[in-house]
Amino acid sequence: MHVLILGGTAEARRLAESLAAGTRADLRVTSSLAGRVGAPRLPPGEVRVGGFGGAEGLARWLREHRADAFVDATHPFAGTVSANAAAAAAATGVPLLALRRPGWAPAEGDVWHETGSLEEAAGLLPSLGRRVFLTTGRLGLGAFAALEDLWFLVRSVDAPSAPAPARMEVLLDRGPFTLRGERELLRRHAVDVLVTKDSGGAATAPKLTAAREAGLPVVVVRRPPVPAGVPVVTGPEAAVHWLRERFGPGAFPHP
Repeated sequence: MHVLILGGTAEARRLAESLAAGTRADLRVTSSLAGRVGAPRLPPGEVRVGGFGGAEGLARWLREHRADAFVDATHPFAGTVSANAAAAAAATGVPLLALRRPGWAPAEGDVWHETGSLEEAAGLLPSLGRRVFLTTGRLGLGAFAALEDLWFLVRSVDAPSAPAPARMEVLLDRGPFTLRGERELLRRHAVDVLVTKDSGGAATAPKLTAAREAGLPVVVVRRPPVPAGVPVVTGPEAAVHWLRERFGPGAFPHP
């Protein structure tokens, strides 16, 4: 049996760990990382780094490596990869599952402004604040480059590159983050508005609580939908269950 995991997330790594913990000797697990983050946390099993060359390249890889199933456990905003995965599944007949952590939901006291894109988020900012905590990652900063009157604190794992806001301080850090640390970050930098993508999960959620406590507006970029027809689960255990249901109870370890 050969399972490909399109990874780069904590959920993908946990799925690889669950499969590696099984006793089946002929279960082969390959995790694919995009290579956009320096020094990634590697999962167990085989690891490949880099793109496939679009949907056709992924389909070719699935055939050449005799994959029996693959799991799209990429970041919720990796829309192009997810679209390519769906197209490759349709072209090859290899079963595809999407693994997505649940999105965030506003709580009482939250002041959220939901948008469909980074560009739409940038358009809202001048009416909401002047000192922006931007946690959308190092890619896509060009959407905010024209906002010369605003100051940005940009947090990302790796250093961003141009185009980017002119008035910007970069904070290189990797979650999980603590509520105490997020409170202090907002206070120390006098942040008055937060911008984030709806990535979901607990690792970066404390910033939302800190913003709620401070009464700050939060601009939340909605995640793109999973391609039509692709089944979705919200955790690695459910992904293992899906594999067991499709290939039989003896094929994969119990979650």
